[in-house]
Amino acid sequence: MIELFKSRLVLSALVFIFLFSACASTLKISEELSPAELIQRAQEASDRNRYNTALQYYQALKDRNYNNIDLIITAEYEIAFIHYKQGKYQQAREEMDAVLEYFNTPDEELLPLQFKRLAQIVLKGIDEKESRKPFFMK
Repeated sequence: MIELFKSRLVLSALVFIFLFSACASTLKISEELSPAELIQRAQEASDRNRYNTALQYYQALKDRNYNNIDLIITAEYEIAFIHYKQGKYQQAREEMDAVLEYFNTPDEELLPLQFKRLAQIVLKGIDEKESRKPFFMK
C-alpha cells in the first residue's frame, strides 16, 4: 500500500514538472516568418490566453526589426497590453508610458498614431481599476 502511494506521488510530481516546464518553454521561432506572420501568430496565441507564447512572438518581432520604429512600437504596445490583461498593472503602466515617449518627438505624425491613443486608453483603464481597489490593497 505504501509503495503504491509512493509511486503515485512520484508520478504526480513528474506530471507537474512536465506541465510546468512546458508552460515556461522557449519557442523556436522560424527566421523565415515575416513581421505580419509574427504579429498574426502572436495575436492567435494571445486570443487563446497563451500569453507567454504571444510575448515571445512580439519580442522576436521587436528584435528582428530593430530599425523599424513602427514595428517596435507595435511590439512594445502589444507586450504592455498583454501585461495589462494579466493584471500586471504597474508593469503595463511603465511599458505604456515608454510607448507614449516615442510620440514626444517632432516626428510624431510619422509614427503609428493608433498606439498613442490606445496606450492612453489603457492607462486610463489602469487608473480606474486602481482607484476602485480597497484602501488596504493600494
